[in-house]
Order: sequence, then structure tokens, then C-alpha cells
Amino acid sequence: MWKRKLFTFFIVAMSILSFLPACKKNGSDAPNPPPPPPDTTVVIAPAIDPPVASTIGFFLNDWQPINFVRPAYLDTTVPSSAPYTVTIDRSNVLTKVPRSLFGNNSNIWMTQMVTEPALIDHLTALHPHIIRFPGGSISDIFFWNAMPNVPPVDAPDQLVKADGSSAPSGYWFGKNAANWTLSVDNYYNMLQQTGNKGIITINYGYARYGKSANPVANAAHLAADWVRYDNGRTQYWEIGNENYGDWEAGYRINLANNQDGQPEFLSGQLYGQHFKVFVDSMQKAAQEIGKTIYIGSVMVEAAAQSWETSTRRNWNTGMLPQVNSKADFYVVHNYFTPYNTNSNATEVLNSAKVETSKMMDFVKQSWQANAATPKPVALDEWNIFAVNSKQMVSHVNGMHAVLLLGEALKSGYGMAARWDLANGWENGNDHGMFNIGDEPDGVPKWSPRPAFFHMYFFQKFLGDRCVGSSISNTTEVSTYASSFTSGEVAVTLVNNSTTFKTVEIKVQNFRKGSRYYWYTLSGGTDNGEFSRKVYVNGKSSTYASGGPSNYSSLLAYSASTSNGIRVTVPARAVVCVAIDKQ
Repeated sequence: MWKRKLFTFFIVAMSILSFLPACKKNGSDAPNPPPPPPDTTVVIAPAIDPPVASTIGFFLNDWQPINFVRPAYLDTTVPSSAPYTVTIDRSNVLTKVPRSLFGNNSNIWMTQMVTEPALIDHLTALHPHIIRFPGGSISDIFFWNAMPNVPPVDAPDQLVKADGSSAPSGYWFGKNAANWTLSVDNYYNMLQQTGNKGIITINYGYARYGKSANPVANAAHLAADWVRYDNGRTQYWEIGNENYGDWEAGYRINLANNQDGQPEFLSGQLYGQHFKVFVDSMQKAAQEIGKTIYIGSVMVEAAAQSWETSTRRNWNTGMLPQVNSKADFYVVHNYFTPYNTNSNATEVLNSAKVETSKMMDFVKQSWQANAATPKPVALDEWNIFAVNSKQMVSHVNGMHAVLLLGEALKSGYGMAARWDLANGWENGNDHGMFNIGDEPDGVPKWSPRPAFFHMYFFQKFLGDRCVGSSISNTTEVSTYASSFTSGEVAVTLVNNSTTFKTVEIKVQNFRKGSRYYWYTLSGGTDNGEFSRKVYVNGKSSTYASGGPSNYSSLLAYSASTSNGIRVTVPARAVVCVAIDKQ
């Protein structure tokens, strides 16, 4: 009798044990299945780093090798076949990956930041590496060391607009401690708390509208004092913001206030002459404190239209010969879709593919046409201008971000910084990555928008070298592959189309390990083409917008590599894949 009971217990126990593996969630501390025997038939060509592109340059100085961290995962079934094949060549290294490519922009109307723990936690997790300050056009009316409402004595009360009319100056001040703005000191505190670095935009406009006998020297001296105060915390600086634009302070000045004979309208040549004065003062300050800084010049990113101002049409031609020996890098901005237009999803997504490389081509052509030396390029403001369908806060704009960053890698940008961390709802015409507190539907303040999740997972499965990849039989899926110093390979797939695509991934010059992992980012059905939500492996926010709150611990999907590596990319979706090494 006892033998029968023991036998029955044994059968039940074995049944339970045999069922458990099919349901088990595996963590990064769980052992992998034994790897397959080494495939000695695979010949591995050496992966040789190419020379550093002149358009990237010193932005790779802080490059670091990355070791892949195997995520906690959930075993998942995969397709048995696929009509499309992605081919990755691990030995075809296109470039090392600049850490500065995933930056963002702060601004000085988004609170003191360090007073907002939820925001600080998200920025720490995202780790954009670079956060620009003080933000956009405000840079040209910002006095970094001034108390509120105490501008320099030679700063006029009124500034001239493009049409010749005057308006109150509206200066901003770096020592303003009010809770609605961001002081210089708290900008630095935020960087320290989140582990990021900065790029600072200097007030160039003051060199134009200042009323002193030598406004250029005064403005350059103010910039040099900031370099001294910064004391090496910031390596990257730029002189002015979009100064070719008639919307910028200093584009047009009141001649009655000017004492050094400047013309009423700014030109690229004049900016270049002033730029050299700034550089001399700022570099002298850096040498005094024993620090290295790099200073960037504003550049036009695309051929000007005939209806645009003479200043913009001739900016590069006038500026480049002046700054050629003084600029360390060049700064371009782009908002990709037509201004103030209700662009559809296809137009938004295509703009990232087309404009990113087109812009770099134009920059190189400008250098050649003006006998200028190629220098690193920083795209330190980018987003979309599409309006009135909540495009800016949508999953599709998150897809746009992945496409843009992937194309920026391939095109050789040294830095990129998205505009911006927070802005204003304006019925969904909001560039902000986070809800600043004015989004409807009860969405909590500082809730991340879809672009946050796209950039987070793209970086999570991005190695330290961009490598070659392609896809067969379709142009509707974009591929961005990378390798890790620890040996693994990753690829992000972006499906621009309205139908799902099942893809097989094959890697040349690579011995695959036993397992691969992926995250799928797709939109909802809440707002037509432009869902305000993103689903990551089927999980999303419980609110009307955003993504899963547990994004940092979300289980990856995973499967064995033994029968091939296949994933399904849903319509208008992103899939980030990483493959174990043998």
C-alpha cells in the first residue's frame, strides 16, 4: 500500500514540475539554457572601428564600452516563418555611438526641477546624457548672473521686433528662485542629481541690442564670466540661438541705442565677426581655470526659400569664412514637418527618414562651397511642427524620435537634443516629453509622453557601435543595428506601414547564443492615427496618455534562438531586439 502511495506522489510531483518551466518568468539572475555547441563553420571577420567622422569628432571623447545586461524576461511563442529578412553584419562598424546623441532641452519655465522628484526619477532612468539650457530664443534675452528684474544697466527696456515695432524686453534672469522658473544653480543641481551633462547657449543678442560703447565686448565678457563660474562642469557651449531668424532678439536693433556702428539688421558675416570676440574671451577664461571647452556656431540647416529674409538666405555664406578657424562645432535645428500644418502619420514618419540625411548633406555642401573645414555637428533642437491632431504628444511622434536618432547615427551627427522636456498642452500641440501639469483627463503631472518610452527602450537595447543592417522585400521597415563590447548584437525595427510585418533576423560574423529578447512598442486606438498612449509588450498607462509606469522593470519577451530569430512588428510600431552571444 505504501509503495502505491509513494508511486502516486511521485507521478503527481513530476507532473507539477514538468508544467512549471512553461509558465516561469525568468530574471536576469536566472541561468540561461546551456548554449549550443560552438559553430566552428562560422568565420568571424574582425570588427574594425572606422576613422572618427569629422562631423562627430570630439563628441566621441567620452565614449564608453557597453556590456549588455540581460533583462528579466517572459518566454513567448514566435512565428514559425517570416517573409522578410533582416541581415546584420556585426563586423561592418559604421561608427562608435556618441553618448551625446540622446539629449534633450530644459527650459526656464518648467519649475526648479530639483523640487520635482517624479521628474528627477524619470530623467535619471532615461539618462539623456546631455540637457541643454536655458532654452531656445530665451537664451538671447537671458542674463545668467542677474537677480529678477535687474538686467545690466546698458540693456534697453524695449527691443525691436522684425517689423520695426518695439515691445517690452521681457528679460529672464539666472538668479530667479521662484518655483515656476529654473535658476542657473538648480540647473547644475539637476544635472548632478540625474547624472547628466549640459550644453549652454550664450546670450548673443546682448551684443546687438546693448547700449554701451562696446556691446560686443560686454556680452563676451558676460559669457566668459559664466565659463569661470561653470568651472568645467560644462564642456559644450554655443553662441546664440537661431540668430539668422527674424524672431530672435538682436536680429533688428534700434540704431539710436547703438554706439559701435552696427547695422540695423544682423548678417551672417557680422555674427561671425562677433563670434570670434566671444570665443577669444571664453577660451581665455577656460584657460585661466584649466578647463577645456568647445564652442559652437549657429548654422542654417537647409537651403533658404526665395521669400525668406536676406539674413537667412546668406547666413552660411557670410558666417563660415569668419568662424572657420574659431568654431569647434556647428549647431543646426530642425522641426522636420511643415510649419503649423496638420500633417498625417505618413508625412511625420517620412520626414525623419528624409530630412536627417538631407540636412547633413546640406551642411557639408555649405562647407565645401565656402572652403570651410568640416567640424562636428550638433542638432540640438529637433521635434515636429505638425499640429491640430495631437501629433506632438503621440505614439507616432515617439516612432519619429527613433527614426530620427537611427538616421542621425547613420548620418554622423555628434550630438542631438530633443525639444523639449516640458512645454504647454495647447490642445496637444505640446513638444514636451512630460506633462507639465496642464494636460486634461486627469493625467498626473510629470507623466511621460510616448516619446519618452521610445527613447528609453531604444537606448536600452543600443550597443556602443552602430553596425550595418538591411531588410529584404520591403522599404516600409527601417533597421538600426548595433553591437556591444561584451559581444551581443541588437537591432531596432520601425514599421512605418499600416500592416504588420513578420521578420527573421540573421547576423553575419556572429555566433548567436541561446536566447533573444525584445520589446514591442505600439499605439492604441484612442485618437485615430495619433494615439496618446504607447503599449510596451502589451502594457500601458491606466490614464488617457503615456505608457507603463513600471517601464524600468517591465519583462522583455524572449525565445530560444535554436529555430531561428523571428519577431512580428505590428503596424506603425517599433520592436527593439537583443541577441545573446555564444
